Amino acid sequence: MRDLTPRQIVAELGRYIIGQEEAKRAVAIALRNRWRRTQVDEKLRGEIVPNNIIMIGPTGVGKTEIARRLAELSGAPFVKVEASKFTEVGYVGRDVESIVRDLVEQSVHMVRQERAAQVEKQALRRVEKHLLDLLADGNKERKILRQQLRKGELDEQLVELDVRERPPVVEVFGPMVAAEEVSRNLQDALSGLANQDGRKRKVSVSEARRQLLQDEIEQLVDMSAVVAEAVTRAEQMGIVFVDEIDKIASEAGRVGAEVSREGVQRDLLPIVEGAAVSTRYGTVRTDHVLFIAAGAFHAVRPSELVPELQGRFPIRVELNALGEEELGRILTEPRGALVQQYAALLEVEGIKLRFGPEAIKEIARVAHQANLSSENIGARRLRAVMSALLDEVLFDAPHVKKKHLYISRRYVCDKLRDMLEVEDLSRYVL
Repeated sequence: MRDLTPRQIVAELGRYIIGQEEAKRAVAIALRNRWRRTQVDEKLRGEIVPNNIIMIGPTGVGKTEIARRLAELSGAPFVKVEASKFTEVGYVGRDVESIVRDLVEQSVHMVRQERAAQVEKQALRRVEKHLLDLLADGNKERKILRQQLRKGELDEQLVELDVRERPPVVEVFGPMVAAEEVSRNLQDALSGLANQDGRKRKVSVSEARRQLLQDEIEQLVDMSAVVAEAVTRAEQMGIVFVDEIDKIASEAGRVGAEVSREGVQRDLLPIVEGAAVSTRYGTVRTDHVLFIAAGAFHAVRPSELVPELQGRFPIRVELNALGEEELGRILTEPRGALVQQYAALLEVEGIKLRFGPEAIKEIARVAHQANLSSENIGARRLRAVMSALLDEVLFDAPHVKKKHLYISRRYVCDKLRDMLEVEDLSRYVL
């Protein structure tokens, strides 16, 4: 993180998100401040809390993508939750503290994957030795067997291996507090019992290699160290993205469901302010977790959130609706843009797909008009338009003889002529 200045963070985010400079600037400063906090005097460090961010804008303009890419840049544990999930009928949603438990689980998984990568070479050497012992034949030298094993020539040969059966996943249902924890602990207990009762079974060398590698990595990775680092990483670097926060805002002057919504806000408040949450890995504090909230706020205003919750999101940024120009850029500029995706898919069939610049403009125009004439779903509309445009090509690709396809503006107009009319009529169809 210390190598990423705010300008560089904005530039990196710009490789995936078009426009929305104000939002990218806000999250870049928040990320840099995390590194700055680690460099200040330890006595002051605990007093510096993150400035949580609330992003306001219509769907499909990049709110979730900004948060997700930010977490990738920082290597931080990241979870996305929908505020409305806590407000199903009345209050039968998930326990709000499960947000923190999910964050810690994600952190543990992340650190374990990193540690597993560090010991993989050592684990592979052990696996190779174990397989050579299983394949040992008096008529063959181990050197010859090793060469054949590394070339994959013995992958289909059967060997006898101690197989540890893993139990099926057990789910515990119900609105009780920490039901997820009961499920996970029960699963661990069953897994421990099952692993004690190994039995021999004949499996292929390739399958034996996979199982042995997993077992060796489990032995080499110190889970106590993994958990300790994961908890620290979740507490100091964790990012929680709370989507649809406008769905729990209480509209002034209304009662009924509004009481439930305000109750969820009250439950979220201590988590955002900083609380100690019990998890299967011990107590985790949320004082320095960065919370990024997002919502369209087309029916309610941010000011209709409870004042205490508003105060915990001091940074407020507005994201703009996407116009034709932005939609056109989204089609081609970001890494893994839609045009690149479809070109790669058709290249598998041996078809070279190219789009003319005027065709890109026309696709963007159709998507923009569709957003204006019906529900505005932002950049997600491009997927619907591209799917309709290339439907025939994707269906007939394995059978066509012409292996070069150039998409012109006329082609786009011909294929999408009826799309806007269909969009206009769809509002009248139940």
